Amino acid sequence: MSVLRLYGRVLGLLAPEWRLAMLLALANLGLAGVYFLEPMLFGRVVDALGKDGAHDAPRLIALWAGIGLAGVVAGVWVSLHADRLAHRRRLAAIAAFFEHAATLPLAFHGENHTGRLGRIMNAGVGNLFGLWLGFFREHLATLLAILVMVPLAVWMNGRLAVLMVALMICFTVFNAVTVRRTHRAQGEVERLHQEIAARAGDVFGNISVVQSFTRIGEETRSLRALMQRVLSAQYPVLNGWAILSVLNRTASTLTVVAIFALGAHLHGRGEASVGDIVSFVGFSLMLIGRLEQFAGFVSNLFFQTHSLRDFFAVLDEVPAVTDADDAIDLATVRGEVAFEDVGFGYGSAVPAVSGLSFHVPAGSTIALVGPTGAGKTTALSLLYRAYDPQHGRITIDGHDLRTLRLESLRRAIAVVFQEPGLFYRSILENLRIADPEAGPAAIEAAMRAAEAHEFVLAKPDGYETLVAERGRSLSGGERQRLSIARAMLKDAPILILDEATSALDNATEARIQRAFATLAKGRTTFVIAHRLSTVRNADRILVLDRGRLVEQGRYEELIAAGGLFAGLASQGQFAADAEEATAAPALASAA
Repeated sequence: MSVLRLYGRVLGLLAPEWRLAMLLALANLGLAGVYFLEPMLFGRVVDALGKDGAHDAPRLIALWAGIGLAGVVAGVWVSLHADRLAHRRRLAAIAAFFEHAATLPLAFHGENHTGRLGRIMNAGVGNLFGLWLGFFREHLATLLAILVMVPLAVWMNGRLAVLMVALMICFTVFNAVTVRRTHRAQGEVERLHQEIAARAGDVFGNISVVQSFTRIGEETRSLRALMQRVLSAQYPVLNGWAILSVLNRTASTLTVVAIFALGAHLHGRGEASVGDIVSFVGFSLMLIGRLEQFAGFVSNLFFQTHSLRDFFAVLDEVPAVTDADDAIDLATVRGEVAFEDVGFGYGSAVPAVSGLSFHVPAGSTIALVGPTGAGKTTALSLLYRAYDPQHGRITIDGHDLRTLRLESLRRAIAVVFQEPGLFYRSILENLRIADPEAGPAAIEAAMRAAEAHEFVLAKPDGYETLVAERGRSLSGGERQRLSIARAMLKDAPILILDEATSALDNATEARIQRAFATLAKGRTTFVIAHRLSTVRNADRILVLDRGRLVEQGRYEELIAAGGLFAGLASQGQFAADAEEATAAPALASAA
């Protein structure tokens, strides 16, 4: 993306308020007019004072004052409304980035650290704000002034104007060469800044590990090493732009001296009045100031280019899962689920699931078991469209998931993840993620069912207790019970439990299993578990291995078959009931 195209896209984000933007542009046009009228009037006043027509001077001075006052009023109006516009659009850009990034697939978030995304968002919107504000306060008026002043200077005195044109050429060449030579190095600087943000976020997100393994010193040294790399990459860039500043200023000074020298020569030959020279020098100084402002703008834009490109690159990412144009709402949900020859992979040669086909009647409880990496979690993530199948299809009540509105589908499914996923908010706010309108009675009922009400009441602030980032202020069991209560509060017709009780002790799990049994009535429930008591009560067990469905049936049938499931049971894979699992084959044989 070229710099001009990038800048055009920055301005394009102002489109929702294009009327105000146009008014600000017109006001800037008026300001540009003031810029070139003032030196002209100055020259006229000088000539009037030096002639017999000195009586015209007061009128010219009054006109000059009026134009100057109008410029002040226009400048104040532009500054006020440009500020407000820039602040509004900055917040809109944050909202747009946040909303879009939240819809991007899990694979994208797996490849991009949250610290890096935070850096891209903050740096991007900060630069957008500065460019919008600068555009209406300086850049537009500067550009208009240059476009007006150069032709006017040629009209006033062609020979003096040649010097101004030469100066503009110098500015253009100097800036172009500097940008070309430092562009790649500045890209490396921005990449290193993002790496610093990611590294810091990694440490803060795993602070217990860092402290317990006494890694603070090492992590600090690693961060300082990254900072040194930033400086090593940044200094040559800064040197290049410092040299550019010296060259621009030198060219400006030499041009002013040359204008005075040539003006004095023309005046001596009677080809230019003192007023003409004063006007032209005023023009020249103003144009030089504008050129230097424009060079400063180019410099700022250069340093912001990479972060803006990263910002727009995220906005240009296409969500892997989107609503079809003719997508429909999933209305009354019975909960009948079917996988039809479903295949999906994360990009590796070996698919995560392959040829997966099964049918689940509404209201059934299905357990998914298999070795680690068998594809259990992946299969169920396809059900709520974390990803879409690459082959085959999945249906709910006969509807292909890809024909349903995503929001409608996900409202019908409650998920209890193995990692509870708690927010840095109060316990009450974490629960109301499932149902923002839930009343105290419904919340308490869900919390009691999840064996969580009592431990929350024991906390000093009760339900208003702030949960630390990722729930670190709670024990593993407390986090999981809140996650279970949240799913219960959602009260969805389809329930997915992904190792939902793995962090609970046997006694607490037994009580919650009874709550799940009540919750599962009339609902289609999928369970991934390593507890024998969980899988043996399922209506059907699906046994996966390397992404394929290798066995299915009830517990007793699979034990009697002596296949993979029986082997897992005999090897103690269902840890909570290892003795029962070992005895199960014998019991089945006796039967």
